[in-house]
Amino acid sequence: NRGSPGDATYPRIPLVGAFVMHVASSCPLAANGSVLDFDFSIVFNKNPLVCYDSNHRLFVPCDWGLLHQVATRFATVLNNGSAWVERVEARRQACHQLVPQFWASTGLRQTPPQALIVSSKTRNARAPVLLTCYVWGFYPSEVTVIWLHNGDIVGPGDHPPISAIPNGDWTYQTQVTLMVAPVAGDTFTCSVQHASLGQPLLEDWSPGLSPGLTLKVAAATVMMALGLGFFIAGVYQYRARPPAPGYTPLPGDNYPAGNV
Repeated sequence: NRGSPGDATYPRIPLVGAFVMHVASSCPLAANGSVLDFDFSIVFNKNPLVCYDSNHRLFVPCDWGLLHQVATRFATVLNNGSAWVERVEARRQACHQLVPQFWASTGLRQTPPQALIVSSKTRNARAPVLLTCYVWGFYPSEVTVIWLHNGDIVGPGDHPPISAIPNGDWTYQTQVTLMVAPVAGDTFTCSVQHASLGQPLLEDWSPGLSPGLTLKVAAATVMMALGLGFFIAGVYQYRARPPAPGYTPLPGDNYPAGNV
């Protein structure tokens, strides 16, 4: 019991525990983006208490447990006035008008994937290299990734779509691996097929120099370029310097050609 602010006869009694009530609505869609239904409910502590029956345009209890009687009385109160019914009907109308617009910019959009092949070593003597094709940033989630070896499909010809992992930003990612024993001249290709692509996205990998050997070759190339540069600069300076004092070059050849 709670009295008026100045009434000392009925002291305020603190509430023990807590509860949360909120409204929840949803617009289930078909695969083509059309609205299938409209759901609206008043929820008590995550438990639907009162639901809206759009066919009969009234609220009905949807809790059949301990709170069924409370839900029945609550639905009766909501149905006595037209304010809540009009509010829910306006939301249902907005569902049918706005959802197709959002569906066009979300569910129907297509984002092309990106691909990258990363190689790593294995302990398998028959297949010492593990190739991992990372594919990311694509939408929708259906994607097909196959491996090609020198242009030929690796493994069986039937490659079903691969399950993708959501990134949390309306894009997906996935990865496919392949163990190989590459030789000089080989080319391994990660072929990505997606609805957003007019033709498959191809990412190639070929065996090359190891990182250490690549660094040595780069260092040797730099040293060779520096040496050649110093040599050209020295020749230019030698030819450009003036003759020694007291020396006068004569025109023509010093040693005329003789008969052989």
